[in-house]
Amino acid sequence: MKKQLTAIALLGALFAAAGLPSAQAQNAQEQTAAKKKVVKKAPAKKAAAAAAAAPAAKMPFSSDAEDDDSEPELGGTLSADFNCELGNKLTIWKNAADDKHIAIRWNKRIHRLTRVETTTGANRFENRKVGLVWIGIPAKGLLLDSKKGQQLANECKNVEQQAAANAPAATAAAPKS
Repeated sequence: MKKQLTAIALLGALFAAAGLPSAQAQNAQEQTAAKKKVVKKAPAKKAAAAAAAAPAAKMPFSSDAEDDDSEPELGGTLSADFNCELGNKLTIWKNAADDKHIAIRWNKRIHRLTRVETTTGANRFENRKVGLVWIGIPAKGLLLDSKKGQQLANECKNVEQQAAANAPAATAAAPKS
């Protein structure tokens, strides 16, 4: 009896497997037909006009993706060099017309970072794809790697920040008359 049930189960599985490919092929054909109906192509003239208009509207730091890893355009921007602890150096480019993005040179590559709103008022810029986070406060800046969860550069100061940090020390050291 058990042998007969096993044989019947095997035959049933065999017949089911033999009928399965034809059913899958039929479902695949129906799905392909449905996709063909849904997908519409834009006319060639509209696509060409949109492609021609895109380069004219391109601004510094612009890219197709928000966190694109291609290097941004730096034309018409102001740069600031920062000296950090442990001899690290980085450069930041800002565009007066676009305060939502900056470009930063770190490890011989230029990355585009996008502003993230904060409750503290600090300037925070991120590139989530690369994992870079720049936090700028009036006294200094800090570069983080959000993927590894570590600091890349700390105590980063540009020329103005270094002068401001040295000014109180110089006045405190001067003798009072």
